[in-house]
Amino acid sequence: MAVRDRIPLLKRRDTPGTTPAHPRSPWWARAFVRTGQPLAVVVVMAMCAPGEHHLARLAGWDDRLAWGMAALLAGYAGMAAFLAGERRTGTPGHWTAVIGAGLALALAMAAQPVSHMFVTGWLSAEPRTPLWLVIVVSCVPAPVLGHILHLAAVPVVAAARAQGEQPIVQAEPVVEQPPVTVSLTKAQPEPREQPTESPRFLTTREVADRYGVSMSAVGNWKTRGKIRPAMADPAAGNMYDPEHLPPLSVSA
Repeated sequence: MAVRDRIPLLKRRDTPGTTPAHPRSPWWARAFVRTGQPLAVVVVMAMCAPGEHHLARLAGWDDRLAWGMAALLAGYAGMAAFLAGERRTGTPGHWTAVIGAGLALALAMAAQPVSHMFVTGWLSAEPRTPLWLVIVVSCVPAPVLGHILHLAAVPVVAAARAQGEQPIVQAEPVVEQPPVTVSLTKAQPEPREQPTESPRFLTTREVADRYGVSMSAVGNWKTRGKIRPAMADPAAGNMYDPEHLPPLSVSA
């Protein structure tokens, strides 16, 4: 491969944010991981449950309630470990979840060797169970319940908000707008309507001149109702509309 052909590959490898491609794991390996995790959880719970049940019996619980100690420690350890991984450093409930996960694992781990010491004879419950064991085992359920309620009171959503994370807002699709074209031609002005001239009224003298009669004759026509003034002007007197005057053939 020539040097110039290798340059794009080097740039792509050095580009931040790119992940080199790795061959995919075989199917049997992926199947082993998927089935191995829940299988391991079931096997661990089955192996730890007898020891926790044994200590609960030694502390005074009957056979049925003693199995509750095994379920309590297993559920408490799993929940605290899960929340400790979910909540980030600095968020409410992170350190209490970490402490609870460590305490749950310590209780589950301590229950096994202590129970096995009684089974193998290193410790004895005769004639009665040691006082320290009764006190420690009897005090386990109440603190576990209190810490579970504390973890439930600080949900993961509130912890994420306290961290200052901004809510994820789905971006709206960008709709491309058609390009705006600007015309450089001079816009033609819209034609303006010509104002209509108001009709010019005629005075009494102008009406008399129009018909070739005297002003008194025009007054007689007005008195007989032959013509009617359109308006009365204080200065010019009666004013007549030319369109409402009779034809020029009118006679006195």
